[in-house]
Amino acid sequence: MVGQASLFVGSNRVEREPEVTWDAQIRANKLELFTSKYYAACAVGGMISAGSVHLLITPLDMLKVNMQANPLKYRSIMSGFGIVYREQGIGGIWKGWSSKLFGYGAQGACKFGLYEYFKKFYADLAGPEFTKENKTAIFAAGSLSAQVIADVALNPFESVKVKVQTGYAKGLVDGFPRLYRAEGLAGLYRGLPLLWGRNIPFSVLMFSTFEHSVDFLYKNVLQRPKNDCSRIQQLGITCMAGYMSGVTGTIISNPADILITTVNKNRKLSMVQAAKRIGVTGLFTRSLPLRIMIVGPMATAQWLCYDTLKVLVGLPTSGGIEQFVEVD
Repeated sequence: MVGQASLFVGSNRVEREPEVTWDAQIRANKLELFTSKYYAACAVGGMISAGSVHLLITPLDMLKVNMQANPLKYRSIMSGFGIVYREQGIGGIWKGWSSKLFGYGAQGACKFGLYEYFKKFYADLAGPEFTKENKTAIFAAGSLSAQVIADVALNPFESVKVKVQTGYAKGLVDGFPRLYRAEGLAGLYRGLPLLWGRNIPFSVLMFSTFEHSVDFLYKNVLQRPKNDCSRIQQLGITCMAGYMSGVTGTIISNPADILITTVNKNRKLSMVQAAKRIGVTGLFTRSLPLRIMIVGPMATAQWLCYDTLKVLVGLPTSGGIEQFVEVD
């Protein structure tokens, strides 16, 4: 009979593969969602994906910081790289790599692991009906809560990175103790409000855009449910949604990103003074093309790496709210 797991055609038996949901597959592999091991796996995946991807784009980030801090000297991408190479050699192009690797590894572990935790926490708190009808609120609350903690882990590394990339120190090993001796914990965390101002809007928009992009792409591009798609197709959706989320977050977070660089370079400036000096147009346009060039592919690679690691341990790719309200 049609609809059963097997059919007979003539004398030959044709097997039809029964539909296997993610929940059934995970249970078959003895992996359980929303356990400490699940959140730990997400945190490790976030640490590896964020740390490695941010490490690879260190040269672009180094140039971005210098273009923001000294726009008269570093006028374009090509000339900027030329200036750094002539003055500092190949080592200058990779300045700040250790802060990127360890800082964003710590941030990624908190951001992705805690997003999964808070997403489930708020879904349970709100209840199934509210969650299904107000998905954006759940995505926003989960990403905001995770990012607040993730930036506390990142901020000391980010402060040292900007100092290293603008000539204050050679690297993380000497820059960290030097900054701590000079300014204490206040120096390491001086830019935290600005970091929150940049990363919280970015994170909320990134995760929300990613989640909605995943839903849109399955419904309107592939036009079939996620469970009916191959792993390759699901990772392709991850890439497309990751790029869309990265570009959206970059545009919104650009002013705060510029202010972080300016205030960390010149400690005598307040945020208000720095904003007045740069101007409204500069806040939204300075280094924006370069940031989109960096963050768009970076977000795509980060989401792809993260979801690939999840798939390798038997977990579903990211996106969707259904399992958060249906799985016990």
